[in-house]
Amino acid sequence: MAKLFSPITLGDLTLSNRIVIAPMCQYSAQDGCMTDWHAMHIGQLAQSGAGAFTIEATAVSPEGRITYADVGLWDDATEAAMDKVLQSVRRWSDMPIVIQLGHAGRKASCEKPWDGGGQIAPDAANGWQTVSASDIPFSADDNAPAALDTEGLARLRDAFAQAAVRAARLGIDAIQLHGAHGYLLHQFLSPLSNTRTDEYGGSLENRMRFPLEVFDAVRAAFPSEKPVTMRISGTDWVEGGWDIEQSVAFSKALEARGVAAMHISSGGLHVDQKIPVGPSYQVPLARAVKEAVNVPVIAVGLITEPEQAEAIVATGDADMIALARTVLYDPRWPWHAAAALGAQVKAAPQYLRCQPHRLKDLFSA
Repeated sequence: MAKLFSPITLGDLTLSNRIVIAPMCQYSAQDGCMTDWHAMHIGQLAQSGAGAFTIEATAVSPEGRITYADVGLWDDATEAAMDKVLQSVRRWSDMPIVIQLGHAGRKASCEKPWDGGGQIAPDAANGWQTVSASDIPFSADDNAPAALDTEGLARLRDAFAQAAVRAARLGIDAIQLHGAHGYLLHQFLSPLSNTRTDEYGGSLENRMRFPLEVFDAVRAAFPSEKPVTMRISGTDWVEGGWDIEQSVAFSKALEARGVAAMHISSGGLHVDQKIPVGPSYQVPLARAVKEAVNVPVIAVGLITEPEQAEAIVATGDADMIALARTVLYDPRWPWHAAAALGAQVKAAPQYLRCQPHRLKDLFSA
């Protein structure tokens, strides 16, 4: 059997294979509420044959959205909208559903990507004042964020915990905390964005403090049998910034607190990043973390070919792979990977008759 299509367990959750659909923002919500677009988007990928689907970055407070069109889970209205979509999807798919909870910090209050993606001023329509670890803007043209005080930190910890409670009510199978790509938790971790002089800044231990407090709050608020994972950037790709050695230390600290898996991405924090983009370019970061912890590690980034994905998990570079743009381009990528690797994938009965005769054993019950 192809290792990619062997089952894996995270906490009490068993996935049928090692392919996870990564969170991908759709910028199609209204006041934080999911819309029919999300039912269509999640619905098609819930028939992909992947082991799990991850809901896009979901803001725990309105000012935590990347754009004004992002999904949130901070009140009864956003919870009800998500519930409507999930009920529709679950009627036809039993694929486990993960939610990524996050806060954009200084990278919030932006336009949709297809409208330029630039930051919107606090006094302009669809804009608001951003917050961060320190009052350092992401780029010189951005409005400076407000540095969070003690009350602000407590408020956000509570917001993460309350979103976890809502996720549990929705029957979501797992939570992924977003500590990557230059968003709020990453802003606390990196010395390039965190210049605080209190107990939340300076040393590595201090810079890890708030993200670890958020993890503890979410872990306590979410059912103990359900996994909580974390996505981090393995490096800022900037000299003097967050790097893989610090990522390993952070992963160890999370493992001690009960993290169920680590998802290793990179970059997103600083405009001077120099990313060596190429096939599997982030896999060495995942490998470094995997060598240091005893929880499953997920690799992501320009994984496009079945044999490439199989090699990553079969050689032990990572335990799972995550697909984002690849599966947007080809929503049946797991089907095609199973065919290429001589494995099986689950398909809805409505689609069984599309199975090619030469691949009569491709679909499982």
